[in-house]
Amino acid sequence: MSSNLTPELKKQLRAAGCTFVRAGKGDHEIWFSPLTQRHFPVDQRIKSRHTANAVLRQAGLEKRF
Repeated sequence: MSSNLTPELKKQLRAAGCTFVRAGKGDHEIWFSPLTQRHFPVDQRIKSRHTANAVLRQAGLEKRF
């Protein structure tokens, strides 16, 4: 497994205009995407590039991992 991908993922989300909304259950955060007009969860310890790409897709962004 690779290292934690969450810091880089959050950087990309912020650059695309996504915003942190609130803390979610467990170690998740709820974010909002202006592209999709939807809220989506972001885990604090994403180790899989597939999971990171799935979060980007939910935010309306291209795969980057």
